[in-house]
Amino acid sequence: MSLDEAVAVSTTATTSQVGGGSQTPVARTPDQVVQGVQTLEAHPAQPVAAAQDYVVPAMPKDKQRRLERFARILETSGVTFTTYQFSGVAFTWWEAFERYRPMEDEVEMVNKVQAIVKCGESGASNDSTSNVECDSGSKKRKIMKERSVAWRHFSKFTDDDGVKKAKCKYCPEEYVANTKNSGTSNLLSHLLKCPNNPHKPETSQTKLAFQPKGQTGDVSLIPWKFDQEACRRALARMIIIDEQPFISVEKDGFRDFVRALQPLFHIPSRTTMTRDCFEIYHDEKLALKSIFKESKQRICITTDTWTSIQRINYMCVTAHYIDKNWNLHKKILNFCPITSHKGQDLASGVAKCLLEWGVDKVFTVTVDNASSNDVMVKELSKQFTRWNTNLMEGKHVHVRCMAHIINLVVQDGLREGSVSVERIRQAVRYIRQSPARWKKFKECCDLDRITSKKSLCLDVPTRWNSTYLMLKVATVYEEAFTKYCDIDYGLMSCISNCICEDGQPAGPLLSTDWDSVRRIVKFLEIFYELTLKVSGTLYITSNVHFLEICVVGSSLKELMQSEDATLKEMANNMKAKFDKYWGDPQKMNKMIFISCVFDPRHKFQSLSFALASMFGETIGVKIQIEVKTYMESLFNVYAKKNGGTSGSFPYSPSSGSCPSSPSSPGSCPSSPTSSTSSSSLSKFMLDLKKHKKGEGIDSKTELDKYLGEDVEEDFENFKILGWWKLNSPRFPALAEMARDVLAIPISSVASESAFSTGGRILDPFRSSLTPRLVQALVG
Repeated sequence: MSLDEAVAVSTTATTSQVGGGSQTPVARTPDQVVQGVQTLEAHPAQPVAAAQDYVVPAMPKDKQRRLERFARILETSGVTFTTYQFSGVAFTWWEAFERYRPMEDEVEMVNKVQAIVKCGESGASNDSTSNVECDSGSKKRKIMKERSVAWRHFSKFTDDDGVKKAKCKYCPEEYVANTKNSGTSNLLSHLLKCPNNPHKPETSQTKLAFQPKGQTGDVSLIPWKFDQEACRRALARMIIIDEQPFISVEKDGFRDFVRALQPLFHIPSRTTMTRDCFEIYHDEKLALKSIFKESKQRICITTDTWTSIQRINYMCVTAHYIDKNWNLHKKILNFCPITSHKGQDLASGVAKCLLEWGVDKVFTVTVDNASSNDVMVKELSKQFTRWNTNLMEGKHVHVRCMAHIINLVVQDGLREGSVSVERIRQAVRYIRQSPARWKKFKECCDLDRITSKKSLCLDVPTRWNSTYLMLKVATVYEEAFTKYCDIDYGLMSCISNCICEDGQPAGPLLSTDWDSVRRIVKFLEIFYELTLKVSGTLYITSNVHFLEICVVGSSLKELMQSEDATLKEMANNMKAKFDKYWGDPQKMNKMIFISCVFDPRHKFQSLSFALASMFGETIGVKIQIEVKTYMESLFNVYAKKNGGTSGSFPYSPSSGSCPSSPSSPGSCPSSPTSSTSSSSLSKFMLDLKKHKKGEGIDSKTELDKYLGEDVEEDFENFKILGWWKLNSPRFPALAEMARDVLAIPISSVASESAFSTGGRILDPFRSSLTPRLVQALVG
């Protein structure tokens, strides 16, 4: 039997298996056989289907030689059938060749093939024993792909007795491979102890690695060992934090990078990544629910709405709180779709979210100034009352977003517009419209030796900070603009013919325009920096809430007296909007003032001065009395919760005395006479305490003692939470109240959204996901 005949036999076998019947053998050249073998090796899961297409590169020389030897064995053995059987197992010529590959002795292989031939001839008529051949009318049974990870490291074969076995690819060990009876646990156990397994986890000795410490560039030496599960979890966290699409783990560039970085890491699919992200979300959710359940503390929440590119509205509910270690936390509780922006529907969604998290104690709700939010907060306050957790009848629950008010104030100031601003806007637009103009402009910068690397930018109508940034950058290139006007007359023509919002031509760009713009930039800088400051989420902002309001008010009053007509008009428009929200102290939330008192650098000393400067001496004193009264009433609620007026100081190690409880750790050792005189001493101390209360010596509360102490010195790196953590043992009830007050966020949006009057938009990647998955990624 020649090589071509053997190939023809193999082709007949494969086509018979696929189609279920016999077909005419097709002769193949040796090169085609080589290509076919390579195709079969590239598709081990579907060898029969892959054998039909021989269009792959040639196999290595050593495999060619073995294939030629195998063809000679087939010819010597006189194989003349398409499918032969051995011990009840059907073989094709390719499967026989796979069994031949590890053998070196051709004589042994000839004898084995001849034995197979005899068995095949004797059992060729028994169709019931064949797992491959079927009757022409029956369907071919689908071959299931091996799913166990063990088959990546073991090769299947059948021994002389017809027993299916598996051989380790790294050592000579063999195991029974009947998965129906034996399973794969023995194979997996062998992988953990195989001495030659390159993927075996190191358990005897860990490696050393350098780990960076913070942003300083310092490193520390730590023990390390490869952990597949830890790497998968870190990859899932990267997907969540960096907002990467799940398909990024299947990109060729990422896979090449991971293989070069750590070859032992098995890169998961995007489906697996989705499950891992859900697991992380559920683990974090259970941990946070456990914290809320154990601490039973009040939280402050903020709500915000988002819109996807499919026009689906989402509501985001965020919790802000300070834990017992005086660390500020911000946690997204819910990011769910909503069907309506009505206040009742929003309140129902927030209440449902709080019940799901097991939270019923809410201190404040910070929202923007939409009318639907006013209705929502009123409905939530009623719900808190029904839960019997509404402090002070909900008088301080509603907190208006300061960043949103500042945005409205500045937008009113810029609404009228300035001719100088419009002229510079048109000049920037004219230069940016053409690369040739930009090149000429850069040449003018080089002639004037302007080394700034800032690029000219146009503003966006819905983002007032972009106008500020455009004007700030333009003032740097004032000399370059002047020189460019001399070489390009089209610029002056474009500016002069531009029509302003009032319908009048803008006119030419003058030197006085630059002076006016510089004053506007200096004015807008106050609100730009203030918005960045109050929109922070990683530090306390409520303690400077009222002081920043006073800064804005005093700045507007000063500019209203300016000789510049443009600035004066802007200031008048902005002051009208400012007074709408902060002009009447009776309409302001008392927490705006109380949070300032809880700053040990300010207390009532700074508050009284700020009230007098903003509202006048008479009104300022009246408001101060109201704030103190409200503060005392709220403190009594916290003091009652702690079991009294909390007027006595607990034991402090610096006092030099022992704790009053003899069973407490570190108590003074008792003397022989202490037991006999304890009753007399206790009676004397009780009488002394009554005497102090009668004289008014020990009648001060924690609040009175805190307000009676001197204010702390103000310095740059003062940590207000660190101060309260250090002094909380002295004021246990007041410290609990301070934790709730200082956690109040005065802005409901992040800094990147605080400048915009438009809504928040979900990116295309997250918009394409299901609401449940979006919540897992955002939360």
